Amino acid sequence: MKRIGLLTSGGDCQALNAAMRGVVKCLANSKEDVEIYGFLEGYKGLIYGNFRMLTGRDFSGILTKGGTILGSSRTPFKTIKDPDENGLDKVDAMKQNFYKLRLDCLVVLGGNGTHKTANLLREEGLNVITLPKTIDNDLWGTDMTFGFQSAVDIATDAIDCIHTTAASHGRVFIVEVMGHKVGWLTLNAGMAGGADIILIPEIPYDIKKVVNKIEERNRNGSSFTILAVAEGAISKEDAKLSKKEYKEKMKNYKYPSVSYEIADQIQKMAGYEVRVTVPGHTQRGGSPCPYDRVFASRLGAEAGELILKGEYGFMVGYKNREVVKVPLEEVAGKLKMVAPDASIVKEAKMLGISFGN
Repeated sequence: MKRIGLLTSGGDCQALNAAMRGVVKCLANSKEDVEIYGFLEGYKGLIYGNFRMLTGRDFSGILTKGGTILGSSRTPFKTIKDPDENGLDKVDAMKQNFYKLRLDCLVVLGGNGTHKTANLLREEGLNVITLPKTIDNDLWGTDMTFGFQSAVDIATDAIDCIHTTAASHGRVFIVEVMGHKVGWLTLNAGMAGGADIILIPEIPYDIKKVVNKIEERNRNGSSFTILAVAEGAISKEDAKLSKKEYKEKMKNYKYPSVSYEIADQIQKMAGYEVRVTVPGHTQRGGSPCPYDRVFASRLGAEAGELILKGEYGFMVGYKNREVVKVPLEEVAGKLKMVAPDASIVKEAKMLGISFGN
């Protein structure tokens, strides 16, 4: 008998259900007796013992379903060792619930913060296997995360739709794409959608060069310009500030987001009419694209295989077009950033795309 715990933690994204289905179907096809405990609302469920027993029926018909049947929540790693409002030791509570249910393994689906906590539980002696979930594609140790391609498709579709109205009215349009710290989503959606300017956190922008690109397009006969801007894009001036100075500046920030600040600067500097579109959480929602359905299913199946072999302490990742197991300690706490000199950035520039630098 194998007793397996499942939880989905952090921000929602597509293909969480597909990945969990992959794990369970692999275990079921092994003919070994299995009990599945689904912890509700991420690590909260593990902390407070909020779970439900799952059967094969729970995983039937969810391959194409967005969201997560277990629910999710954010449980910040930086406060995971702090007692809750009632003085409960959260780490100890998770361990006790793991042992109380006599689990052989805890399967955790999540992003960067989720993996930090998963690695902590591994260090505390629990058997843990993780699956890389995030629309940001920023997890160390894997070339791809599930949810990313679905989010790229949605963000690209938003840029595609903006193109027609931008061309019709001869306006400058900014499409703000999710991504606070890394720009993979904005970079890929921007290139796929034919954006003229792409601004990402890793490459601080000069607003003068952004305006110069718009004016250059006008001189060459293009009456409109599309900017794909990551929500974490930052100017060269702000990038020079210390964390304390930047935090102080943001206390009096008058814009809803950086895209609106950029729009205001463009209008004041060059007089162009600028519109901002924010797809927001639509990028996390809806049915997973076919790529993510296949990809998440593969990762889930490999996680199931590791459980059957008794190999714990790994993230199931994807390197050089092959599914691999990566030690959790190598993953936790590291972000996979877009290098300013990465080949994809160089190739985007070859296409005439400006990064405002």
